[in-house]
Amino acid sequence: MNKNLRLVLSLLIIISMAVALAGCGVKQQAAEKKEEVKWPTKDITVVVPWNPGGGTDLTVRALTTEMSKILGVNIAVVNTPGANGSVGTKSVWNAKHDGYTILGAGLMPFTSYQVMGYMDQGHKDWITWTATFSPNVLAVRAESPYKDAKSLLAAFKAKPGAVTAGTAGVGSGGHMGIEIIRRAGKFEYKHVPYQGGNPAIIATLGGEVDFTPQLSMEMTDMFRAGKLRALASLSDKPLEIDGVKPIPSLGDELPDLKKTLPMGEFFGLTMPKDAPPEAIKKIDDAFKKAMQSETMKKFAKDKGVVLVGYGPEESMKKLDNLASVVCWTLFDTGTAKISPEKFKIAKP
Repeated sequence: MNKNLRLVLSLLIIISMAVALAGCGVKQQAAEKKEEVKWPTKDITVVVPWNPGGGTDLTVRALTTEMSKILGVNIAVVNTPGANGSVGTKSVWNAKHDGYTILGAGLMPFTSYQVMGYMDQGHKDWITWTATFSPNVLAVRAESPYKDAKSLLAAFKAKPGAVTAGTAGVGSGGHMGIEIIRRAGKFEYKHVPYQGGNPAIIATLGGEVDFTPQLSMEMTDMFRAGKLRALASLSDKPLEIDGVKPIPSLGDELPDLKKTLPMGEFFGLTMPKDAPPEAIKKIDDAFKKAMQSETMKKFAKDKGVVLVGYGPEESMKKLDNLASVVCWTLFDTGTAKISPEKFKIAKP
């Protein structure tokens, strides 16, 4: 074989290898592109672990209405109440971690399931998006003898442990709210837990309990209709809701409470953190766009909530802080039997 022939063959080999490598690159890019667009390919289920009509349910339904349009698939909201929200939460954890089953969460009870012995997993095992914040409001039925916060606080002192509070359940935003008030006011009350905010409000309307410390967004329609009377909020300033007289801050009556205000509940979506990266990215993108929608802006104005729009990083910081307050409060009051220390939850 002469020198020129060897040179030609060498060039042909080099060209063939270059073509083959280029082909591999094209195939890899095509595969990556295909991987990017293949989620979601079917409908998504969001489990709300409370009854319909509560803060979690209202937020999730407004949010997923927009996210469904963005993702191009139907998002079914399914209410699965029980055991302070842990039944529905377990169902999401036990489902396939493929992003197609998501939890609609109120963040306070969500942080408590380990110390309450409901679940082995804690908030750090999930990835979370936080949509709204709603402050607690002390509310009574229209016929109640309590006309303002001062008269209710006086009743706590006059009848220790007799005044009944209906909440969405142990560790819920309403429960934590009244516990913070109890500590600041140094009084006792009787806790009556329900399976969600709406049942607690219905119980208040029916006279089953004396008052509810549930969340503003769950009661706005009842305030406007005159069926519930708002005595005070756990906002750090008068709470303004369209069509409702400004609700004074309870800090005006309990100065020791001011350092913990505002107090309320955060609502959003969460899924196991080992869900596929493409699912997490698509949910993250859809969440961000939905939070900018006119639907969510109208929802906030109508329900008197704050749109926070926290992504996973900011949500985890908020969850860590909430876990500290919620878990240690539950443990110190004897409600939770497992110490938060076991799960390395810092004291507040």
